[in-house]
Amino acid sequence: MQQELSGSPCEGRLAIDGGTPVRMRPLPWELPGTHWMGQEERDLVDQVVAARSPFRYYGPDLQGMVDRFEREWCAAYGHRHAVGVSSGTAALSIALSALEVGAGDEVLLPGYFWVSCVAAVVRCGAIPRLVEIDETFCLDPDDLKAKIGPHSRAVISVHMSGAPGRIDEIAAISRRNGLGLIEDCAQAAGGYFKGQSVGSFGDIATFSFQLNKNMTSGEGGLLVTNDDALHRRIVALHDLGYPRSNGRLDTGDENCQLWGQGARMSDLTGALALGQFRKLPQITGAMRSAKWRIRESLQGIKGLDFRTVPDPAGDTGPFLITLYRNAETCERMVQALRAEGITGGPGSLACLAMREWGLHWYFNIPSLTEKRSNDRSGFPWSHSENAFAAEYDYRRGALPRTDALFDRSALLSIASCLTDADVDDIVRAFRKVSAAVLGKG
Repeated sequence: MQQELSGSPCEGRLAIDGGTPVRMRPLPWELPGTHWMGQEERDLVDQVVAARSPFRYYGPDLQGMVDRFEREWCAAYGHRHAVGVSSGTAALSIALSALEVGAGDEVLLPGYFWVSCVAAVVRCGAIPRLVEIDETFCLDPDDLKAKIGPHSRAVISVHMSGAPGRIDEIAAISRRNGLGLIEDCAQAAGGYFKGQSVGSFGDIATFSFQLNKNMTSGEGGLLVTNDDALHRRIVALHDLGYPRSNGRLDTGDENCQLWGQGARMSDLTGALALGQFRKLPQITGAMRSAKWRIRESLQGIKGLDFRTVPDPAGDTGPFLITLYRNAETCERMVQALRAEGITGGPGSLACLAMREWGLHWYFNIPSLTEKRSNDRSGFPWSHSENAFAAEYDYRRGALPRTDALFDRSALLSIASCLTDADVDDIVRAFRKVSAAVLGKG
């Protein structure tokens, strides 16, 4: 392909400076599962509507969509238990409660995440402890080891932007130190690390099926675990605090008399999720193929580097992360690429500098940097058992290496329906802009 793309579109004046853009059409929306929705999902949803039984646990004619989804997920990815829930955000809170995390505990998590990760820690009364990321854009195992202290209780390892980092090392460190490990797989459903599915390295893993994710049911999530006792707690916590027997709440088990979240997945959501799940290998395969064609075509351009992906075969492919020598060069590259037509339609986030990636970065979350609370007492920051964290600072500068990656990196969304022509245009635009921007020194 490199020979094929060596012609004139890569040359000439940049569009940002008045030249002719590489392409005029916007790139497809970066919403992976939506491009694959069709009759399969409709048929499953229609079954639930026709049966008039959208609630999971009882109704006039149960269709068992959530049950089927959970069973098929476990069979495909090797998990012992799966529990469908209303969102990935709810899944994180349930996971922390299942591990009995609370006041007096700290949870270690990377500085590049989604706001839901740190929100779940704060809501359960524990303290977030920030850890650097490395060039994988996932949690740095070396900094994790350095940050573990007497109050450390759990780790949230986030498989950010579609690809796992050094999760085997993170899991080993967590085990050696007696820490619960939660894998946040919201952006990496269908991914693997060295042949092992994401979500199977820790004690509990969470998934999200919100619109932006690899597969979608609009909203929805999943928890998986191989531990029978944790599974029983998760089932109770995701419901009203108790397990169920024949669809009805069972209050008789003293080990499962808890405070639930009412975060059940409905059978309507389960039907849509089941249809999407059955297409997940095709969705991620399309993104991974397009991403790595682009990346391999751009290898060797001086001044253009890429995120480290330890296992390319396990990457799910929704994002291409590029790195530059400094923030100014990164910004110029992004603006020039957009001008060349490497952008989506209104509302799309197809091509952007990480500076524009908002609540994915620790210091962009005001409720964290200012230690805000949902109640008048200032909980959890004000809790006496959390006094150990009084000097913890979440403002920019807390993680210098993470900050540096933030400054000089950019993100390109890889739609799950890119055509060969779309891929060619992306490569042409990168080459054209790189020659002008990176070639200037």
